[in-house]
Amino acid sequence: MINISESEMENFLKNCLSKKFKKKEILSYPGSLPNEVFFIESGLVRVCLTDQNGTEHTIHLALENEFICDYSAFIRKELSIYSLEVLEDTHAIILPRSSIDWGYTHMKEGNKLGRLIAEFYFIYQDNRIKNQFIRTPKERYDSITEVFPNIHNRVPQHMIASYLGITPIHLSRLKKSDRSKS
Repeated sequence: MINISESEMENFLKNCLSKKFKKKEILSYPGSLPNEVFFIESGLVRVCLTDQNGTEHTIHLALENEFICDYSAFIRKELSIYSLEVLEDTHAIILPRSSIDWGYTHMKEGNKLGRLIAEFYFIYQDNRIKNQFIRTPKERYDSITEVFPNIHNRVPQHMIASYLGITPIHLSRLKKSDRSKS
């Protein structure tokens, strides 16, 4: 994403931590103050929230080579409303706020990196909102593998349905319809 010297990378990573997480571990809870960003080297993390009725909603899925956290809460130093749940064994680099701040201040292209990551997530969220309101459930189902390759083999169907904004029964019907056309 940016040009970075070896010494910049070495200094940036000094306070970062490489860690393996087991399936079902929670990286961040609602009500916690996010002070770190996770870079997924391998594995899968789900971002979800629970509404007033106790229903979980899958908001995002973070795959390999993606950064993840509750960005709004991280930037504004507010309590998170999301849970970040590990869906399969995951290896991540944990970037504490101090490392990110160091990168903005000391890396030649640190601000550019921050801007590019913010732009990526703005476009992702904008597309997600448009998809929910403009596309049919079938169109959303058909396009999910463009955003998340091999997702049907990695995530439980009820979470995919939640992400698509449909019921698991409706997802089963869409899948059955696809199989009957093959």
